[in-house]
Amino acid sequence: MQDRPQAANSLLKRLKTLMSFAADIDMIPTNPLMGMRGLKVSSDGFHTWDDDEVAAFEARHPIGTKARLAMALMLYTGQRRSDAVKMGWQHVKGDRIAVRQQKTNAMVDIPIHPDLKAVLDGTPRQNMTFLVTEYGKPFTANGFGNWMRDRCDEAGLPQCSSHGLRKAMAKKLAEAGCTVNEIMAITGHATEAEVIRYTKEAQKSVLADNAMSNLRRGGVKRKSANPVRKVSKSKG
Repeated sequence: MQDRPQAANSLLKRLKTLMSFAADIDMIPTNPLMGMRGLKVSSDGFHTWDDDEVAAFEARHPIGTKARLAMALMLYTGQRRSDAVKMGWQHVKGDRIAVRQQKTNAMVDIPIHPDLKAVLDGTPRQNMTFLVTEYGKPFTANGFGNWMRDRCDEAGLPQCSSHGLRKAMAKKLAEAGCTVNEIMAITGHATEAEVIRYTKEAQKSVLADNAMSNLRRGGVKRKSANPVRKVSKSKG
């Protein structure tokens, strides 16, 4: 699982808990995983999808497939896996989609993006819930993540994951000039720090574009922070 360090570390954590319990009830003499360290994880976390990766996934999974619906739901609502698997037709009201987030209990009410609308319009209404397993049952969050892992691999995107779509939405909103509060209204993040962490690369890109635009216009004429009359030499 070295190609999935977050998942590997999560598994290790659960195995440590299991082995600790086994040692406590004398099923085993000691916890063999005690002291074992997890894999090093990039500080940036899950990979953020770019436009080319989205296009590659769309080319492999056309409108009408469950994979395309799953990708569009996560990308154009910016929700977590645990919320995406609960969404259904009952959450669609006109041109908006609303869902109460499982993690924060926050209600988000999101305008439906035209690309998501096109996918929804091309999706058969066979179940109330959008995303169901091959047995017609709703996905668990982890089960959906594993299923999306396979769909990404089919599209030749081993670096991509379902969670990276949430980050991609936050990045797109930041690149569009949205404020932190506007982004939070879509993604439902509980703190500004989380959003800033998700969008820092987009913010750098926007700032760089603004800086170069100013340079092409001949630079920005800056005024002194203090009026001249207040910084001139005082008498005596």
